[in-house]
Amino acid sequence: MFIVLGTKSRNSFNISQHHLCSLFILFDISHTTAAMAPIGKIYSYPGNYRVHIAQVAADLNNVELEFPSFQMGVTNKDPSFLSKFPLGKVPAFSSADDTFHLTEGLAIARYIASSGPASSQLLGADPKTSALIEQWALFGESELSGATIPPLLMVLAKMIPYDEARYNQCAGNLERAVKRLEEAVKDGRKFLVGDQLTLADLAVLGPMTLASKFLFDGEMRKQAPSVEGYLKGLLEVPEVKKHFGEVTFVEKRVQG
Repeated sequence: MFIVLGTKSRNSFNISQHHLCSLFILFDISHTTAAMAPIGKIYSYPGNYRVHIAQVAADLNNVELEFPSFQMGVTNKDPSFLSKFPLGKVPAFSSADDTFHLTEGLAIARYIASSGPASSQLLGADPKTSALIEQWALFGESELSGATIPPLLMVLAKMIPYDEARYNQCAGNLERAVKRLEEAVKDGRKFLVGDQLTLADLAVLGPMTLASKFLFDGEMRKQAPSVEGYLKGLLEVPEVKKHFGEVTFVEKRVQG
């Protein structure tokens, strides 16, 4: 079973979910839940930043997410799971009454973000604001994830052979994306859209927490000082810190 990360990026390619499960366990980020009104269940492997995005949205909306026992390659191949999620992809969401089912991280995050009192904050209160938030959410998924995941699989997870040309291409694409982000936050902006945390910020933060471990190095940060400050500021938001935890910013880029 395969999924595509960053489906709109030139660097996207198919990778096995079993590999992703092993990959994110490397970062030892566990699920936590908020003791509030239940909204549904999310099935996934530990450390999936797409799930952390949904968890932050749930906390801000004062709703609970449950995390059933899940084993990659077993749970998602069970007929009962496939009857709800035919491709066997995770994260996967099932409503509390088990009548509504979703896959794809952004779709799940949007649904949870829209399901409580913080919906207008997270998704925008008018069409233009909502469109800007959507723009940045897609930027995070395509440009940032697409540039980060392939080299991560090469040099940290060791799940695919090291390809120097592809690695350098991805690094260059990340630099390009980070420059765009720097322009957006260079005046000390704390948030990408408006003056509150939105789904835009969470969708950008997710892949950047991975990139910061091996690719978004000291040299790249020198060229984008505002981005570093922006990310560190987001990580101090209580709901964000609770689920994303401490993030390491590597000084020297990890290569094969």
